[in-house]
Amino acid sequence: MLPFQVTNSPFNEEQVELLNRLLPTLTSAQKLWLSGYLAATEMIGVTAQQEAPVSKEVTVLYGSQTGNAQKLAEKVGETLKNRGFHVTVSSMLDFKPNELKKIDTLLIVVSTYGEGEPPDNALSFYEFLHSKRAPKLDHLRFSVLALGDTSYEHFCKTGKDFDKRLEELGGKRLYERVDCDVDYEESATKWLDGVLNELNKQGSFSVVATPSTQVQPTALYSRKHPFQAEVLENINLNGRGSNKETRHIELSLEGSGLVFEPGDALGVFPKNDPELVDLIIQEMKWNLDTSVSVEGKEEPLKEVLLSRLEITVLTEQLLQSLASFSRSPDFHALLSAEQEEKRKEYIKGRDVLDVLREFGPWEMTPEQFVSSLRKLQPRFYSIASSLAAYPEEVHITVGAVRYEAHGRLRKGVCSTFCAERLHIGDKLPVFIHHNPNFKLPKDANTPIIMIGPGTGVAPFRSFLQEREAIGAKGKSWLFFGDQHFVTDFLYQTEWQAWLKNGVLTKMDVAFSRDTDKKVYVQHRMIEQSKQLFRWLQDGAVVYVCGDKQRMARDVHETLIHIIAQEGNMTREQAEAYIADMQQQKRYQRDVY
Repeated sequence: MLPFQVTNSPFNEEQVELLNRLLPTLTSAQKLWLSGYLAATEMIGVTAQQEAPVSKEVTVLYGSQTGNAQKLAEKVGETLKNRGFHVTVSSMLDFKPNELKKIDTLLIVVSTYGEGEPPDNALSFYEFLHSKRAPKLDHLRFSVLALGDTSYEHFCKTGKDFDKRLEELGGKRLYERVDCDVDYEESATKWLDGVLNELNKQGSFSVVATPSTQVQPTALYSRKHPFQAEVLENINLNGRGSNKETRHIELSLEGSGLVFEPGDALGVFPKNDPELVDLIIQEMKWNLDTSVSVEGKEEPLKEVLLSRLEITVLTEQLLQSLASFSRSPDFHALLSAEQEEKRKEYIKGRDVLDVLREFGPWEMTPEQFVSSLRKLQPRFYSIASSLAAYPEEVHITVGAVRYEAHGRLRKGVCSTFCAERLHIGDKLPVFIHHNPNFKLPKDANTPIIMIGPGTGVAPFRSFLQEREAIGAKGKSWLFFGDQHFVTDFLYQTEWQAWLKNGVLTKMDVAFSRDTDKKVYVQHRMIEQSKQLFRWLQDGAVVYVCGDKQRMARDVHETLIHIIAQEGNMTREQAEAYIADMQQQKRYQRDVY
């Protein structure tokens, strides 16, 4: 081999000297490897220049009721941007459907709530896509990440609907839909890595997904690492003789660094009812101190059932996982495809103890049993305080749930834990759940209308505390309802003080059991329809918090009726008026 020279090569003197010293020492195999390595490196450089990932565009649309889908969508957008993509992240409400024809790559992150319904900010886009106006999308690559809860019958229905409809319109799946249960982090990471890998395969970019794509919380305390908040107060807000028990709970956040805004929620990790745990262990004739493993950690069976696993919620998945341990013909018949409707009906209002009692004998060890159960999930409560009014504290309003079903008293896991077994000085594992879809207007002069029966009034206490603290001048109107004036007027003295000092402009109450005729908040709205419509015309923001099945639907219908009547509109025009309010963030709901 002739030596390199500065005159016959593109190298400088120092490089030529180094090469002439190195090359004579290399074996033939080493020279062959080096030539292949240099050629491959050159090809990678050319590919990177040719493909220019920065020119690739991806649209990420989300439909989110409580903020989980939005946070995931934003994380997806951030990850793609870090890999050189031009990314647009938008709520479905803010997205112009006609833009769909211009998009090549679409990622959808959407939750399902209620009885398989789309979130409020996904509804208009969902309806457009399922209408005759939806365009052909033969050019589109798409993938759907669906959020849901397997304890509900219509698990991830909205995501499944989007996935199916986009295919019907001609779209091609970039990556198969992934359906996430309440613990969505691992599934979401799998989906995002899959999407990135498919984009890579199709030549869209040249970076392989790495563990950095995982969806991880950034706060010091989070769902994965909750803060142990000390209980400062736990009182019953209902008077003697009430049919209800509503707890006002004050917690210290001192030293946590946790912050929140009015409209956010508090995630609370409860413990199961010790009595129910004991009954399960007795039914199976197990030893409560038997050691079992959950997520690689060995703990006594009783402690695991108390603190780690869900035992009050039946799901299709749980029933199927228990099938191999039962010799009961009735149980296997219930799990057959022919008895799907009967199975759905059975699941309602029953728990794990019912299944163990009704379909024995069981050939199942404690370890097999606990491996069939899903993790105990946090419960979420609208925050009832403002940090401006109560620094380093958070307040929640919890209605204790107790009812008879299938011959047994049933208890809400977290609500009765708070009512019966949570005492001042105890520590409660909590974290903040930010909800960007339920927020006070940025302009403090904007009028607000708050509709919150029962514990649905909680966030409005935080709204008014905040408005008082910042000296907001905007008008405010509260509609509150419950059963009895004397025993169930939650936070009565506080509302009256705010009415007196002008923080609360107007209040209408409905106590459904005080007269022969049941009166609810929607009836008070109709009585005030003219003034309510004037407030809407003046730009008021409407907030609804509480029961999604009956109250929220009735209030929604009442709003449409009032707008149609007072605005001299057809129903279709009134619905369009409401849709426009939603678009402007002037109609927000926190319903459960």
